[in-house]
Amino acid sequence: MSEFDDATHVTADGVGEIHDGWDINGNANGGYLMALAARHLRTVSGRPDPVSITGHYLSPGRPGPAQVDAAVVKSGRRFATVSGQLHRDGKPMLQLVGTFGDLSAATSAYEHVAIGPPDLPPMEECTPRSMANGDVPVGLMNRLDVRLRPGDGGYMFGERKGVAEVAGWFGFRDGRPLDTLALLLVCDALPPAVFHLDMPPGWVPTVEYTVHVRGVPAPGPVRCVFRSQVVQGGFLNEDGEVWDSAGRLVAQSRQLGLTPLS
Repeated sequence: MSEFDDATHVTADGVGEIHDGWDINGNANGGYLMALAARHLRTVSGRPDPVSITGHYLSPGRPGPAQVDAAVVKSGRRFATVSGQLHRDGKPMLQLVGTFGDLSAATSAYEHVAIGPPDLPPMEECTPRSMANGDVPVGLMNRLDVRLRPGDGGYMFGERKGVAEVAGWFGFRDGRPLDTLALLLVCDALPPAVFHLDMPPGWVPTVEYTVHVRGVPAPGPVRCVFRSQVVQGGFLNEDGEVWDSAGRLVAQSRQLGLTPLS
């Protein structure tokens, strides 16, 4: 069993565990928490793929036992919608609602994609994201192979581009293939784009996080780009795209987060 599959394992009764080492400074990564909970929601749905899933983050996730409760809201011919909650001892950490289906089914639907993947150097020429993130340890990076576009890691040394955009490659260090569940983690694995703005450094906790899964990834690492266009009133928005090795868009995301206190 891969590290990701082990760390997101949930029993048929919804019993799981938040594993150590999937965190940022001791708090479990939001994408990891969503993947953990969504694995059980997916089982309850009876469908293989998350299509659209939204999570509201209510309290930090620390390592230890956790429970996922899930219930089908509606099940139709193509999709099933499921609501759920990740909690511990009655204290909620994450409230979710998701639509699940089968994205491997071939369709002849009309397509129009007016955007393209980020222009990145080969993965081996990009900068590995390490466990060090300035003064904050990112244990998650011991599990993931994230390579940032040259220059996109300069925020760690006080170098800011002035443009809230970050791009790079993603894969698992243990070689686990990427699937639709893993995309929920991918969309939260790069450093926040706002780190390149002239704003106070600090933790930017997620309030709400939505991922739209657009397809099953082709084999190989994926290319990602994340941008923030609005930072206002103590909040930030971040929009993400994930492109597979075949150049196909496989996920989009949006986060609402809090900016650090000045």
